[in-house]
Amino acid sequence: MATLSLKDKIMAFMQRESYAPMTAEEMIFAIPVKEEPMHEFWDAIMELEKDGYVVKTRFETYGLPEKMGLVAGRFQLSSKGFGFLIPDNKGTKPDVFIPPRKLHGAMNNDRVMARIDSHAPGRRPEGEIIRIIQRANTRVVGIFKRTMDFAFVIPDDKRIGSDIYILRRNFGGAANNQKVVVEITDWPTEEHNAERRSAEGRVVEVLGYVGDPGLEILSIIKQHDLPLDFPENVKRAAARIPDEIREKDWQGREDRRDYPVVTVDSEDARDLDDAVYVRRLDNGRYLLGVYIADVSYYVKAKTLLDQEAQERGTSVYLVDRVLPMLPQRLSNGICSLNEKEDRLVMSCEMEIEAETGRIAKYRIFPAVIHSHHRLSYNLVRAILEEGDKKAREDYEDIVPMLEEMRELCRILQKKRARRGAIEFDLPEQKVILDEAGKPLDIKQRIHGLPESIIEEFMLAANETVARHLSMLQWPCVYRVHESPAEDKMEGLGKLLQSFNVKLRIPKNGEVRPKDVQAALAEMKERPEERLVNTVALRCMRQAVYQTENIGHFGLAAEYYCHFTSPIRRYPDLLVHRILHAWLKDPDLTQHLSALSEDSLESMAEHSSVQERNAAEAERETVDLKKAEYMLEHIGETYEGVISGVTSFGMFVELANGVEGLVHMSSLTDDYYEFIEDRYCLTGTHTGNTYRLGDTVQIEVLQVNMEDRSIDFIMAGENDAMRDYIKTQLGSTGDPGRPDHRGNTRRGGSRMKKSGGIAGQRAEGSGKTYKSGHSSVAVLLEEIRQDAAQATGGGHRKNKRRHGSHEQVNGVTRPYAKRGKGGIGGNKYAGMNNKKKRRRR
Repeated sequence: MATLSLKDKIMAFMQRESYAPMTAEEMIFAIPVKEEPMHEFWDAIMELEKDGYVVKTRFETYGLPEKMGLVAGRFQLSSKGFGFLIPDNKGTKPDVFIPPRKLHGAMNNDRVMARIDSHAPGRRPEGEIIRIIQRANTRVVGIFKRTMDFAFVIPDDKRIGSDIYILRRNFGGAANNQKVVVEITDWPTEEHNAERRSAEGRVVEVLGYVGDPGLEILSIIKQHDLPLDFPENVKRAAARIPDEIREKDWQGREDRRDYPVVTVDSEDARDLDDAVYVRRLDNGRYLLGVYIADVSYYVKAKTLLDQEAQERGTSVYLVDRVLPMLPQRLSNGICSLNEKEDRLVMSCEMEIEAETGRIAKYRIFPAVIHSHHRLSYNLVRAILEEGDKKAREDYEDIVPMLEEMRELCRILQKKRARRGAIEFDLPEQKVILDEAGKPLDIKQRIHGLPESIIEEFMLAANETVARHLSMLQWPCVYRVHESPAEDKMEGLGKLLQSFNVKLRIPKNGEVRPKDVQAALAEMKERPEERLVNTVALRCMRQAVYQTENIGHFGLAAEYYCHFTSPIRRYPDLLVHRILHAWLKDPDLTQHLSALSEDSLESMAEHSSVQERNAAEAERETVDLKKAEYMLEHIGETYEGVISGVTSFGMFVELANGVEGLVHMSSLTDDYYEFIEDRYCLTGTHTGNTYRLGDTVQIEVLQVNMEDRSIDFIMAGENDAMRDYIKTQLGSTGDPGRPDHRGNTRRGGSRMKKSGGIAGQRAEGSGKTYKSGHSSVAVLLEEIRQDAAQATGGGHRKNKRRHGSHEQVNGVTRPYAKRGKGGIGGNKYAGMNNKKKRRRR
């Protein structure tokens, strides 16, 4: 086995069942530490404590956080002020809910440590952040607002709960109302019974004035800290990579150049990761060959190229550009499986039974291929589904193979359906831009037979590689999807029960994918199908990367990893690197520090964070262009489907994928009540009901480009009512309004929210909202309360301002303000039963 590092030795010793907290000196003799220099032990134990992997008690002893009622991990903050801590080495550990009053200065994506509250109500664990281990938001993008001698930057990301304070000397040449990038120099703190102060920073980059062409997408890129270009030393390292296969590159590889291997991708794809080949064997089985670009051969561990790829984690596909994980010389050149060129690959060849789809045999090995054709999804569609004679003649050499691919795809689909894989038909949109970046049209992405063929083949290869490494007990970066939360499944079960459909939920709460699949199948072609599918989808957790295998719930797969896209995903590159190590040393006898589980887990967690960050940036740029597109369609009427129902209105999705809000206050024909468990708004007098999944006619009222949101009203309103509704919506300010998932809508960025599925009451309010003029005031009060909670202020209950004093529970006190004499401006401020000095 691989030799353990000193840190690994310490952790392995402390993870023993018999371990009890002991001092560092006691640990030296108990481990024992003999061969390593003593200063290395002290460095290791201090680094472990600093990184939150061990905890030092007041008695100078060391213990593991999880054995002391503590948990360390990544913090995800929602726009509503609360958040979730995702534990390190997550496995089956649940996320920990952190209420607003217990954040103690933590910001989104910080690595933190929390104490679990064992007395908190409810089934989900709840905790309080006691330490911020590592800050994540070193740079923030926002609008520069200057006063006389100082300024504030209002962050674009509303999850950052407060403005950034800027001293005059740190203005960096910024002018009022410019978009800037701020580097935080002093983090917010929260002292006991003290008001949280803002973070302080300095302007490091001025992006331009609000409204400048291209500024919004640049702001999104900077806000998510996405690199626009590669450093010069990385470019030089890429330039040293050969642009063709050399004779020495053939060593240890099999020749598959005579196989009619093809690539199938979209027309505009340039980074071709995968190629496929299918043949019917004499024994009746299918031979499926999946050949993946051997990026790990060119990108060696710990090189400049590898460090840059690891930091990026993934390629980012924005609406108007691609920010690749690897320089184009690799991603579009020597690593891309381009047509009519020899390329190095990692192969996974599988023999698949025709009757069951079972993989009877497989081989994983490095090879050389020659891509015979570069096919597009539309071309394969023309050949297989549309019967295009010219296309079939042009590609007559591979038409029989494509038909066998279709047969094998159907077999694999049936196999996955039998084991309970859950299929959601999720429409995707593509915004068509002109050369200047202006949106011309919004089109639905087609997901038909050609896309399914490649999807099924990639799934088969990913599962085979994951099972292979797991059976050998080799380390692996798995792609895991946790079972849905029990309370979410109970909510879905109640909804299905109202339609006389039973969702089987075992006593232990562990719902099987097959049970969910069976319940959804009973809703097929019923009027409520879309409603149930939407709610079921929102019950699902987010898939992540980790080294502990817990399976993939959505795919109903016991083993799953990402192997098929190493050009654009770093976890795939890691899996390739592990396979190369296995081929060289099947028994793992050598010292392979790069394969230690702690090292892989850290990289897996970083990849998960980067994946979420990239997905948010992609959605924001798409929603930006959707909003810009709808500017040209204000006043037009469309048919749409209600995609979300909340306490403040309903979201309607149009056929082109554009989503807008019909605010509660714009429903003027009745007072509407939000009935949460029925996912609907119901009129108190007329009984008129708007329910999730219903079809409605709407009119585009207005578009707010600043927060990338669109307001709809019901079709048929007259001009006077339209102007009145605009006035009402304008009076709310509507900044960072929530979407139907309970999250603040800013360009499609949707942060996960606890509680219900298709819409919630405002956090902690317990109110049911009704439409009408009074609802605006109620909504405003909730927004103020949420803002106060997000900054650590909590609810200002029974407090009111009165001149220079305030009343707290009936007692009048002077305000606590900062001044030369400390709080209150002089030493008497805020003190009871003391006279103030009179100033002359």
